[in-house]
Amino acid sequence: MYRLLLQVGFSLFIVLLMMWGLARAMRRPFGKSHHGHLAILNRQQLTRGAAVAVVRVADRALVLGVTDQQISYLGEAELDVFEPEPHEHRDHLVIEPTEVIRGGETILPGRHPAAPFGPGGHGSILSPKTWTSTLEFLRERTTRR
Repeated sequence: MYRLLLQVGFSLFIVLLMMWGLARAMRRPFGKSHHGHLAILNRQQLTRGAAVAVVRVADRALVLGVTDQQISYLGEAELDVFEPEPHEHRDHLVIEPTEVIRGGETILPGRHPAAPFGPGGHGSILSPKTWTSTLEFLRERTTRR
């Protein structure tokens, strides 16, 4: 009985291992281990079978027309127009000091720097103004026209 259970468990392990390996192999393209100096910066679909694509090749941005039958060179563009801007993190925000604690001369901000509203609780879930605006929004969305 235990031998049969061990054989079934081992067979299941082998099948799952093969499925995992196949999934990893299908995720990456065959014959390519890295992207190199070629990347698609932007693509705009014009019709069902035609599109315009901006491709980065080394340090140039090429504008290409792509159809089902061919790819046409349309021109070049500025590469820095298509480079993504760095993402702004909350820990990079500037905090203006508005309050001083005299004991150790510690400077504190009046509110959190990422807070969209000033002090007073506006936008808070506890604020009556938040609930009033939510009800108005729901009434407007559910009325029959």
